[in-house]
Amino acid sequence: MGGRKNGGWSGHEVIIDVPGHARPVPSANPSHFLSSRAALTTSHPLASLSPPAANTLRARLTFQFRYGMSALEKLSSNKAFGGELIKYKFKSTALGGLDARFNLFLPPNAANGKVPILYYLSGLTCTEDNGAQKGSFLGPASQEGIAILFPDTSPRGAGIEGEDNDWDFGTGAGFYLNATNPKYAKHYNMLTHVTVEIPEVIEASGLPIDTTRQSIFGHSMGGHGALTLYLSSVLNGQKQFRSASAFSPISNPTKCAWGEKAFKGYLQGGIEEAKEKYDATELIGKTNREPLHVLIDYGTGDNFYQQGQLLPENFLKAARDAGYDEVQVRVRSQEGYDHSYFFISTFGADHVHFHANFLKA
Repeated sequence: MGGRKNGGWSGHEVIIDVPGHARPVPSANPSHFLSSRAALTTSHPLASLSPPAANTLRARLTFQFRYGMSALEKLSSNKAFGGELIKYKFKSTALGGLDARFNLFLPPNAANGKVPILYYLSGLTCTEDNGAQKGSFLGPASQEGIAILFPDTSPRGAGIEGEDNDWDFGTGAGFYLNATNPKYAKHYNMLTHVTVEIPEVIEASGLPIDTTRQSIFGHSMGGHGALTLYLSSVLNGQKQFRSASAFSPISNPTKCAWGEKAFKGYLQGGIEEAKEKYDATELIGKTNREPLHVLIDYGTGDNFYQQGQLLPENFLKAARDAGYDEVQVRVRSQEGYDHSYFFISTFGADHVHFHANFLKA
């Protein structure tokens, strides 16, 4: 593809190979391609293409126009449960131009067409590898015909003073929010990275993922992320995710030390700003009984649960007070289990099968 120079478009001809369309498609302004609502008149650049080819071209141009020439780079691939676990890298606009990595498991049936996708958000200190390697999710996902995407937990290499000083703040601890403190606002935008950027990159790259069928789950900080991204999507009317689940989530982060530290650091408005956007216990009380599909597991032997970092009872009480029953919001205590991947892997299949009920409906 030609035409991009010095951060802008030079007016050169844009040439992309589109299946079923042999000749190049010229345009002095690639953004002219991007509107999916544009009427395909005879003067429109996509008018001569069939609808599938036009959609393919529009998606690829959108990807290149928004993210420059930085397409997905495949770093590794491993066969697993008849499918494939692939690690990708791309240049992230949401994370301030830094490289971002994720793992994507494609089940065997992805060879025959698009499959639904489940996002897994990891916890503090983790990377895109922990859940993929230790969660015991891939076998059940292969059985159900569901892809699973594992993003990283924060930007890497931002070079911000102090971001590597503590294990529970900064690198490896992005908390799945968009920072409003100017010190972190350029790079710490994991909310946009997970909910907007990665789905757009996936769709534009041509991977066999049906982005109209998405669900989300996570562990600890990632459980907080899964719950808040899901509930926020319900509240703003987008309903991006069909279901959410969590292992040992930080369920009421404005009331625990981990959350208070994160919110006071990343957000200009601190705890009060977080209550409006990033606390699942606060958010579920605002949903006006919109239909929900939530599953939570936590272990009674979890040290962090015992220390008051997780507070699942607060979330459960808020859910019941909001009118949600056991079918819509289920919170299960698992006797003696801790915070580790031994716990997660024990109940991982339960969560994948739970989401399959909604992703395959």
